[in-house]
Amino acid sequence: MKKYSVILFDADGTLFDFPKCEREAFKEALLRSDIVADEEMVSAYHKINDDLWKALERKEIERGELVFRRFEIFAERYGLALDSKIMARDYADCLAERVYFIDGARELISALYGKVRMYIITNGIERVQRRRWELSGLESYFDGLFISEAIGVNKPDPRFFAYVAERIEGFEPDTALVVGDSLSSDIAGGAGYRIDTCWFAPAGDESALPTYTVRALDEVLPIALGE
Repeated sequence: MKKYSVILFDADGTLFDFPKCEREAFKEALLRSDIVADEEMVSAYHKINDDLWKALERKEIERGELVFRRFEIFAERYGLALDSKIMARDYADCLAERVYFIDGARELISALYGKVRMYIITNGIERVQRRRWELSGLESYFDGLFISEAIGVNKPDPRFFAYVAERIEGFEPDTALVVGDSLSSDIAGGAGYRIDTCWFAPAGDESALPTYTVRALDEVLPIALGE
């Protein structure tokens, strides 16, 4: 089996438990506007947000519009007098202070440390992701952090991966591996740049697109090390 020298990890949904972070941040941000959210409202927001991020990947919406529009759609659906700009600010503030790991994430990173070079590639909002990265305690394990908002293009755009490749010394697509949970972003983007991909699909979904598919993060270790 091929041994990899560079691993490009997605952050949310791959290493970090984003649904938990999102749920808590959304409810707290609504409370700041004196609105108590039930679970149905949280689920509705999650779907709205997910749909808009996928639209961003398809270049159907700009990031600047997304950060407000998701709350406008939510407020319209529930008939709430919600200031979308204030909500966007409060939500980002709340989200930035939350980091929860997916089972096995810290163990995987620790096991790979010193054996491969590791980088984060994320489509998140820069100020939120940088703060969460600081709180995660993983900075010393990684060689770099690439955030789409800072780069100016989003995964799966080939320009995102070209930017990353140009800034990693000695980068070779043949010895790099993208690890992520999103077929449309991480896996399609890596495949489009001719990088092997490892799809983290704990729900048991299947696809022919990724090079590898894993159900748990501990399965990534032997793939990355070529064992």
